[in-house]
Amino acid sequence: MAGDAAYYFAACAAVILIGLSKGGFSGLSALAMPVFTLAMSPVRAAAILLPIMIAQDWVGVWAFRREYSTRNLAILLPSAVFGIGLGWVLAAYVSDASVRLAVGLISIGFVVFMLARDRFVASGSTGAHVAPGLLWGSVAGFTSMVSHAGGPPFMVYVLPQRLEPRVFAGTATIFFAVVNLMKAPPYFWLGQFSRENLLESAVLLPVAILSTLAGVWLVRRVSAERFYPIILTLTFIIGVKLTYDAVRDLLV
Repeated sequence: MAGDAAYYFAACAAVILIGLSKGGFSGLSALAMPVFTLAMSPVRAAAILLPIMIAQDWVGVWAFRREYSTRNLAILLPSAVFGIGLGWVLAAYVSDASVRLAVGLISIGFVVFMLARDRFVASGSTGAHVAPGLLWGSVAGFTSMVSHAGGPPFMVYVLPQRLEPRVFAGTATIFFAVVNLMKAPPYFWLGQFSRENLLESAVLLPVAILSTLAGVWLVRRVSAERFYPIILTLTFIIGVKLTYDAVRDLLV
């Protein structure tokens, strides 16, 4: 699979999307897994992407090391452990088709959230309450473990708080940096950190770094009003395809 042109096209596209997301186009990383999953097993795709994401995360942690919400992290991170555990059980004990179905549904849900997210910030700000934080932290851990798409549930909880932009960015950066580290042992136990997979991660890392720099450059020059509708349309189409293929395989 790793020698196929389709694999490298999907792999480079996924890594570029992650890099652009880290560079300023927030949310694009949710499209990375659906794209990569078109070419290979969703569990292996996630395992190849994880080391790349960890490397990128800690650059952001250094940048935001003094600007974050301690209370939000204290609520969200413990609950994320539970969600990661559920995601590990799903990946370990169900078929690739079931995991692909989960990725497809998460992709469609992400589009729905992005289209409706203004409703979450339309009213006055809220506080970092424990009960909803435990719920959305668990969901973020689960979706992050299954498809590296923990952003939407994280934003559902944090956006209504209307944090200062840099505090929001720092909280998100630190949260996902820790979550991605916590995901490493489950992927190791799944046998996905093989020499071949880690080598693929190393090959793709320069692409990730260049695309991150490109994201920083593009975010100052490209209109979000034109860019995001295209991305959301592609995410929805790919999500529908993955869901259709998974349901077809499960019914065979």
